[in-house]
Amino acid sequence: MKFPDIREQFPFDAVVLANGEQPAHDVPLNILREAPYVVCCDGAIQHCDWADAVVGDCDSIPSWAREEYDIIYHEEDDQEENDLTKATRFCLSEGFTRLVFLGATGMREDHAMGNISLLMRYARELQVQGLMATNYGWFVPVIHSGSADDSSKDARPVPVTHEFASFPGQQVSIFNFGCTQLNTDGLRYDGYPFVSLWQGTLNEATADSFRITADGDFLVFRTYEGK
Repeated sequence: MKFPDIREQFPFDAVVLANGEQPAHDVPLNILREAPYVVCCDGAIQHCDWADAVVGDCDSIPSWAREEYDIIYHEEDDQEENDLTKATRFCLSEGFTRLVFLGATGMREDHAMGNISLLMRYARELQVQGLMATNYGWFVPVIHSGSADDSSKDARPVPVTHEFASFPGQQVSIFNFGCTQLNTDGLRYDGYPFVSLWQGTLNEATADSFRITADGDFLVFRTYEGK
């Protein structure tokens, strides 16, 4: 089986552990165990008693845990933000900007979709370099870093090429967040500026890396194991 070394690809500062489906696969389990700093979202402290901090609004943490971990609990009652965002902002306040999110999917599908979409928000608005690992693979947001083509009447962004480590048979999905130009190299099916979420899913790497050239932001999902 092919398990990527995510720590080598993405040296992170801290882990944010949400209260969804907990790490069970070796990759997210090792990330959690080797994390230099762990912030739990409220009730997630029940799954990680060695966490460095707990952040939330007390709505999903048992009273016994609230008392036991009082010294590291940081209560945030802002109802406009969910616990994942509160924990992310706490990490930023501590100087951590390279974050891995665990336990953020599974269970309720609406929570999973919301949390996955927050990766792009954190990258765009908070300049967080984030990665979300599940029990099947991991999501990485890519923010367009190119300049606009001033010679063009519409001043369109210049496409930028991004390379991703991979392996033959790895399953890959791409989600478009505003690209008007998007193409791929090293995947079984050619990419294009997808307009629906499903259109960029279920692709497959054919080599040890693949490239995506795009003029906007996008989200990439890669599996730990090949097909």
